[in-house]
Amino acid sequence: MYLDRIFKAESIAIIGASKDETKRGYQAIKTLQDEGYEGFIYPVNPKETTILGLRCYRSVKEIPGKIDLALITTPAHTLKNILAELGDKRVAGAVVIAGGFGELGEEGKCFEENIVEVARENNIRLIGPNTSGMINVNKGLNLVGLQNVPQGKIALLTQSGNMALTLITEAGLKSQMGFNYYVGVGNEADLKFHEYLEYFTEDPDTQVILMYVEGLREGRKFLQQASRTSQVKPIVLYKSGRSAKGSKSAGSHTGALAGISEVSSSAFKRAGIISVEHSDEMFPVAESLALLPILKENSIAILADGGGHATIAADYLTELGIKMPDLEAETRQKLAALLPANASLANPIDVAGGTDQNPAIFADCAEILLSDRNIHGLLVVGLFGGYGIRFAKKLAFMEEDAAHRMGKLVRKTSKPIVLHSLYNFAKPHSLDLLRYYNIPVYDSLEIACKCVEALSIYGSYRRESHAESHFQFNWGAKAIPEGQAIIDNALMEGRRALLEHEAKELLRLQGAPVSMDRLAVNEDEAVKIAADLGYNVAIKIVSPDILHKSDAGGVKLRLKNEQEVRKAFKKIMKNAEEYKPGADIKGCIVSRMSGEGVEVIIGTKIDDQFGPIVMFGLGGIMVEVVKDVSFRVLPVSEYWAASMLNEIKSAAILDGVRGRPPCDKQAIAKLIQKVSELIEAYPLIHEMDLNPVIVHEDGLTIVDARIILSEENVERKKRLSLCLTETRSLTEKR
Repeated sequence: MYLDRIFKAESIAIIGASKDETKRGYQAIKTLQDEGYEGFIYPVNPKETTILGLRCYRSVKEIPGKIDLALITTPAHTLKNILAELGDKRVAGAVVIAGGFGELGEEGKCFEENIVEVARENNIRLIGPNTSGMINVNKGLNLVGLQNVPQGKIALLTQSGNMALTLITEAGLKSQMGFNYYVGVGNEADLKFHEYLEYFTEDPDTQVILMYVEGLREGRKFLQQASRTSQVKPIVLYKSGRSAKGSKSAGSHTGALAGISEVSSSAFKRAGIISVEHSDEMFPVAESLALLPILKENSIAILADGGGHATIAADYLTELGIKMPDLEAETRQKLAALLPANASLANPIDVAGGTDQNPAIFADCAEILLSDRNIHGLLVVGLFGGYGIRFAKKLAFMEEDAAHRMGKLVRKTSKPIVLHSLYNFAKPHSLDLLRYYNIPVYDSLEIACKCVEALSIYGSYRRESHAESHFQFNWGAKAIPEGQAIIDNALMEGRRALLEHEAKELLRLQGAPVSMDRLAVNEDEAVKIAADLGYNVAIKIVSPDILHKSDAGGVKLRLKNEQEVRKAFKKIMKNAEEYKPGADIKGCIVSRMSGEGVEVIIGTKIDDQFGPIVMFGLGGIMVEVVKDVSFRVLPVSEYWAASMLNEIKSAAILDGVRGRPPCDKQAIAKLIQKVSELIEAYPLIHEMDLNPVIVHEDGLTIVDARIILSEENVERKKRLSLCLTETRSLTEKR
C-alpha cells in the first residue's frame, strides 16, 4: 500500500524543474504531459513562475496539495534540505537522479548512508540514487523521458539506463509485448531489489519480472523473496560481472574456489529464477514466459522445412537438456498421409518440401503433433512467413490461414508454440497474426531454443515439490553447549581457527563420521597412540599458525611401526619450524588411516552477497587445480544437497569406474546437510573445509577438517577476555 503511493502516484513534485529543454527538470514535465498523466504536476524552482503552462513553486513548502512522489533532479549536496521539506509534506517517495554517492568509493558510501538515514527519519522511500528514473506505463507516469514505451505485462528492473533503453527499443521493434513498469534501481541505497520483487509479485498487471543486475545489496533477502515470487510468476535475470572472482581467502580452499558466477547461478536456479547468459536473450525469454503456457513436461517436437535448421535446433536443444521424444505410431501415420514419402517422421520432423505448394500444412502438422501424448510443445523453424515472398504471393494467404489455426491451437491445447522464421525482418502479415495470438517469432534459431528452454525450466520448477527452507536460518537454535564451548575457548585465546581435533570434535557432536584420532604433544605420546590404534596411521601437525599442513610438510601417511612414527614426528616438527619459525605448535594428530575410497571436499564460506554457502567437489591436494565443484546457498534440503553431486564434471567417478565400487552418494548428501545444520547452529563459523572426506561403498570418513571463525568475533572475544583478566587483577589487588 505504501509503495502504491510511489508507483501509482497521483501527484508529483518535480524538484529542479527547468525551462531548458536539455535539462531533466524540463523533460520530465514534458513527458508526463505528452504521456497523458492525469495526476497533479508541481514544478519546483525558485527562479521561475511557470513552466510548460504549469505554476512553478519556489519550494516544496509552498505546494498547497498532497504530494505522493518527488522527482529530484538537483545535485547531490541539496538532498538533505529537500528531504526534510518533503518529510514535512508527508511525501511517500523520491526518485533521486543525481550521482556522486556509493559508486564513488568510501566517501561516497558514507554520504549515501547519511542521505538514507535522513530519508528514513522523514518516512520517505528512495529510488536510487544514481537512477535513470521510473515509469508506470499504464498511468503515463513517466519520470525517465523515454518516448513510446510499448505497453505490456513485463515489469523491468535494471541497474543500467542503457540496458533499459536497449530492451524497450527491442520490444517496440520486434514484439507486441511490452512493459507496465520500469524502475532504474540505481545504487539500491534504500529500496532494494527484494522490495521491488515483493511489490510486483502482488501486482495483478505484472506477468513477468525482467531484471538486469550488477550487484545485490541484500542477496539473501532477494533469494528469499525470489523463491516466493517464482511460485506465482517468472523472474528472468541477467547478471553482469560474472567473470569477476570473489576475493580469495588464505584460510580455505572453499574461499578460493567460490566465484561470483558459480554461486549466483546456483542460487538463482534454486530460487526458480530463469538466468540468461546473453543480453540479447533477455527480452525474448521474458516475452515467451509472458505470452505462452509453460511446458507441462520437458518434451517438445521440432517441425522444420529444411534438414539444416532441424539438425541445428535438435543439437542445441539437446545441449540445453530439452527432450525430443519419439512420436506415437498414430502420429507418424497421420503425418505420413499428409507429407511426401521422403519426409522425416522422426522427431525432429522435416516436411521435405511438403509445404512448398501449401504452407497451411504447417498448421495441419502442428495439430497432429500437439495431439501426441508424448509432445508438450512445438518449435517451428525455417521459412514460415516467407513463402508468399520467396515463392508466390498467393501462398501468403495460406500462411495467414495457418497462423490463425496455430494461434487457436495454442489456446485449445494449452501447449506452447515458438516460431523461428528467416523472414521475420520482412514483417509479413502472417507473422503479425501469430503475434496477435501470442505466439512469439524470432529470427535467431538459438534464441528460439533458449525460449523453449525457459518454458521448460519454469514448468519444471512449478511442478517440483520438495522440502525448501526459502533460504532462512534459525540461527543458533540447534547449538550444543559442548560445541559452543569449543568455539568460545578458541575465541578467548584470540584464535580465528579451530585446531583440527577441535574441529573434528565439533563435527562429531553434530553426528558427522570423523576419523579416529588423538592429539600427541610429544614423540612418545605419538608412538603410544599409534600402537593403541593398531598402526597404519597418519600424523599431522597441529598449529593455529599453519592451516595448510601439506604445504608445510606437516603430513606423513601410512606409518606401520614405532620407528616410522618416531621418524615422521621428528621430521614434521622440523618442517613446521622451517616453514614458519616461531609458530605455535600444539603437537600432532595421530589418526588411523581410512580405507580406500574417493576423496571429496565439502566446504563452506560466507559469500558477500548471499551469506553462508556450501561447496562440494572432488577433494585432496589438487582441489584448487581441478576446480571441479558445485555450490549451494545454505541451508540446503535433502533434494538440493543430493543435486550438488550430479553437477560436477567428474560425477561419473562417484558411480564407480574401472572396476571400483560406487560411492555412498546418500552418505555424501547427508554430510552436506549436517554441515548446513552446523553452520546454522554456530553462526560464528566463517569458513569450513572438510578435505579430504574419504567416501566408501558404504559410508564415509572425514579425514581432515578446518574451521575458521569470524574475525570480528575473534576481536570481540579478545577484548572481552582482556577485560575479564583486568577485572580479576583489580579484584585481587583490592
